[in-house]
Amino acid sequence: MKIRNKIALWSTLVTTAIFALVVIMVTVFSSANRERHFYKTLYDEAVTKADLYFSGKVDAETMHEIYRNNRETIDEVEVAIYDYGNDLIYHDDSEIDIVKETPQMLSDIRERGIMEFYEGQHQVIGLVYQHGGESYIVTAAAYDGYGLAYLRSIRIFLLSVFLLALVLLYLAGYYIAGKALLPVKDIVAEAESITGNKLGRRLTVDNPRDELGELAGAFNDMLDRLERSFDAQSNFLTNISHELRTPLSALRAELEIALLKQRQPAEYEQYIGRALQDAHNIEKLSAGLLDLARAGSDSSRISMREVRVDEALLDARNMIIRANKDYGVEIVFSQDSGEENWITVRGNAYLISTAFVNLIENNCKYSPDHQSCVTLSHDGIYASIRFCDNGPGIPREEQPRIFDAFYRGASGGVAKGHGIGLTLAKTIIELHGGKLSVTSQEGLGTVFNVMLPHV
Repeated sequence: MKIRNKIALWSTLVTTAIFALVVIMVTVFSSANRERHFYKTLYDEAVTKADLYFSGKVDAETMHEIYRNNRETIDEVEVAIYDYGNDLIYHDDSEIDIVKETPQMLSDIRERGIMEFYEGQHQVIGLVYQHGGESYIVTAAAYDGYGLAYLRSIRIFLLSVFLLALVLLYLAGYYIAGKALLPVKDIVAEAESITGNKLGRRLTVDNPRDELGELAGAFNDMLDRLERSFDAQSNFLTNISHELRTPLSALRAELEIALLKQRQPAEYEQYIGRALQDAHNIEKLSAGLLDLARAGSDSSRISMREVRVDEALLDARNMIIRANKDYGVEIVFSQDSGEENWITVRGNAYLISTAFVNLIENNCKYSPDHQSCVTLSHDGIYASIRFCDNGPGIPREEQPRIFDAFYRGASGGVAKGHGIGLTLAKTIIELHGGKLSVTSQEGLGTVFNVMLPHV
C-alpha cells in the first residue's frame, strides 16, 4: 500500500473514531434527555389529574371519557390513585391497566416519595400525593411514542451523516496526503535523474527544517560521500595509469637496452641499478597514490583513535632518516607541549604520520643542507606543528596551486617528485578536521603550518 493511501486510511480511521465517539455521546445524551423529559411529563400529568379528581371540578366519568378519546389519537397517560390502605379509588382504564400495582410496589413508592421505572416499553412514575391531610399514591404510565420516534430519526440521521462523513473524510485525507506528498514526487524525479555520470547534481531543499527537507539534506550528504568515493577511485585509476606510464617506460627501456647485446658485468650492474631505482620510484608513487585514494574516501570508513602528535612526528622522522641517510630532522617541543591532552588528537595514526612524512620530506628535498626543522606547540583548541626549511622558497603566484595534485612549480627541477606529497598531506589534515597553510618568501625558505584540533 502506498504511503498516500496509508495516510488517507489512518487519518480517516482516527477521525472516524473521534466522530463515532461524538455520535455515541450525542445519542446517549439524547436518550437520557428524552427519558428525563418524559418522566417530568408523567409527573405533571399525574399531579394534574389528581388535582382535578380531588378538586371535584371534573367527575371521574368525564375523566374516563377524555382518556378513552385521547387514546385513539395519542399515547395518553394512564393514571391510577390509591388511598393509604392501598385501595384503588380512581383509574383511567382499569381494563387496560398498564401498571400492575402490587402492595409491595405501593409500599416502596410510599417509602421513597417518588419512584421511576419501566413496565415493558412504558415509562412509569409513582409518587405520594397529599390532599386534605391524607396521603395518596398516584401512578402514571405511558409509552413515549413521539419521543422514541424522534430519537430514532436522530439516530438514523447521525448514522447517515457518519457514513457520508466516512467517505468524505477518506477522500479529503487522500487529497491532503497527495498535496503533502507532492514534494516527494519531485524528490523521486530528481533522484531518478542522478546517475553515475551526474553525481554532481543535488536534490532541491526548499525548507531544510521540515521532514522532507531533512530527507533531501541527508540524501545530498550521501551523494557527497558517494561522489568523493567515486572521485577518489576515478582519480586513483586516472592518476596511476598516467603517472606510472613514464617510470614503467623508463624501466622497460633500461631492460631492453641491457638485452640488446652482450655486456660486461659492470655494465649489467649499472643497468640493474637503474632498473631498481625505477622500480623503487614506481613503488613510492603507487604507495602515494593509494594513500591519496584512502585519504580522499569517506572518513567514517577510517579507524580513528587518540594519537599523540609528538609520537607521530618521531615516527615520521625515523621513517625519513631510514630511507634517506643524508636527511636531517630537528623536532623542537615548546616549553608547555608536554601536556598530553593538548598534543593528543583523534585520528588515524598511519595517515597522520604519512602527512608528516610528506611535509618533512618536502622540507628536506628543497633545503640545500637537506634539513627540516619541526616545532610543536598548542593553543586552547589546536595542536600546532610548523615545518620549516631554508630552501629557495615558493613564488607568490605559485603558492595557491602547490596543493593541487601533480602540480610542480618552477623549483620542481631542484628535487625529484611526483607532485603528490603536498596534496596527500592537505587531504589527510582536512580529513582530521585540521588546516594546512603555507608561508613562503623567495630565497628565505618555506613554512608549512598544520593545525589539528586536540582532544
